[in-house]
Amino acid sequence: MVRIINYKRRVAENKEFFVLEVSGGIEMVLSKTTGMYYATSKKATITSTFDEETCKSLIGSEFPGSIVKEECEPYEYTIQDTGEVITLSHRYVYRAEELTTSKVYSAPGNLSMAD
Repeated sequence: MVRIINYKRRVAENKEFFVLEVSGGIEMVLSKTTGMYYATSKKATITSTFDEETCKSLIGSEFPGSIVKEECEPYEYTIQDTGEVITLSHRYVYRAEELTTSKVYSAPGNLSMAD
């Protein structure tokens, strides 16, 4: 399951739209530098056709799927805490679960079957 945790406004080809920021479950990762575990969660964005009000109302909603690591063309990324620029060749993307029946998901806690 993933949860909608935020939304962001984007502009492409002079058109404004919103993306939903989703987060996967908590993961414990072993630090390479300290040898200590820390809690983290993978995040990804999903393009939407929703207006801003709808995006706001969807925060907290959960739906099936996961966040997975996907290889991509190398790009530069700036670490906010240190200002260090690194080159990455992966990104995290939302991957839907295979559903055997069609389901319609709505605001938090509401689940109904599609006809």
